[in-house]
Amino acid sequence: MSDIDTLVIDTILATAYDHLFLVDADGRILQVSPGSAAVYGLSPDELCASTVQELERRGVLSPSVSLEVIRTGRPAQMMQHTATGRRVIAEAYPVFLNGRLTRIVSRSRDLTDLQLLQDEYALLQQRFSDHLKRGNGPSLGEDLELDELEVRSSLLREVVMLLKRVASTDATVLMLGESGVGKTAFARQLHRWSQRSHGPFIDVNCAAIPESLFESEMFGYQPGAFSGAARQGKAGILEQAQGGTLFLDEIGELPLAMQTKLLKVIQDGSITRLGDTRPKRVDFRLVVATNRDLARQVEEGSFRLDLYYRLNVIPVTIPPLRERREDIPGLVELQLARLNRRYGSRKVLHPGVWPKLMSGDWPGNVRELENWVERSWLSASGDQIGANEAEAHISPDAPSPERSTDQESECLVPGQSLKEAMEHHERCILAALCEQLPSTYALAERLRISQPSVVRKLRKHGLRIRSRGAE
Repeated sequence: MSDIDTLVIDTILATAYDHLFLVDADGRILQVSPGSAAVYGLSPDELCASTVQELERRGVLSPSVSLEVIRTGRPAQMMQHTATGRRVIAEAYPVFLNGRLTRIVSRSRDLTDLQLLQDEYALLQQRFSDHLKRGNGPSLGEDLELDELEVRSSLLREVVMLLKRVASTDATVLMLGESGVGKTAFARQLHRWSQRSHGPFIDVNCAAIPESLFESEMFGYQPGAFSGAARQGKAGILEQAQGGTLFLDEIGELPLAMQTKLLKVIQDGSITRLGDTRPKRVDFRLVVATNRDLARQVEEGSFRLDLYYRLNVIPVTIPPLRERREDIPGLVELQLARLNRRYGSRKVLHPGVWPKLMSGDWPGNVRELENWVERSWLSASGDQIGANEAEAHISPDAPSPERSTDQESECLVPGQSLKEAMEHHERCILAALCEQLPSTYALAERLRISQPSVVRKLRKHGLRIRSRGAE
């Protein structure tokens, strides 16, 4: 190694924000960054006089990520507890020469302060929740402007007040909850309350973008970047979110390779289009959502630990509809109002239907409830939904696709065109399959059409896959 190379490495180690270790194949520590001393409790000289095996035995590294690479020959990532009481996220990468492992480069980042902030935030959230339960919270109707949200239950009231409190910050929000609870609607409301409300709200379903197209869709590309690229190039989704909010739904479906690219964008605050060498700064507020257990995915190795901690800054759990039945009347009335405006009608719900609505479990949550209202609205022959005996027996339980589509295709709603009826029929089929199948690829196979066609149809009808992994 030349003198200049040695100086470059020494400069990198001395100025690195992360704590860097250079280890040989036998576990001997060759070099460390100066900042490692504060985290691991030993000076750089003491660390370099030891091995990772010895440090793990003494509890300085618990466990050693470099030792895991020596054992497996593959990159590794894990949480460490140090002898100084710190919690760090550590990752290590093997370096091979002529097919033999020669070096391991590891880096770690102290998460203790972040964890303390999250614990403090959780405590404040609990105190705020207790405050609301004692009846001391402000009235939603008086103090908050809710556009398309119906909030009557105390559970959801807490969620809305929490979102209102964090809206003015740029902190990343992780929306948690079952499929269909309305995570997108709450993300939109968060955007409206934020200081970025003048900017765009970009909604991306991570499960709907094929892995082969993810990079070009997210980062964009220059003219001629690849075969078939648009002549004028294309701005990616990340650029489109400039100055606004980027909402990544179903973040748990993101492939590991794409997780790495997203993490780099979050860390660097810049992107580079395909076919370009010039990075561009991006500035957006990140909101993500999932119905999966990300912590379990981290343990299983399907989700990056460092990305998880980057996203899990402000976790917000949206409760399922069965736990907030007080919201059902408002949601039904809101959907009825939308349908009446769309079709120029004044249909109302028969009083006898309400007990069935209020007692249903609604496993598909708000989405299932809205779909049921739409099906019932289109099936009703008069101005009152559920007025006839046949209509009154409509169950809020999710129907099988054969039953719902066969019944609704037998007749046209008065004033409905053939095209409208066919579109409604298509939507019912897709809605039923979204409840049953785990991905757009499974839908494509079932319907015998291409996966991009499925994605376009779901966007057209405002539908999403209900992941079976949440059950």
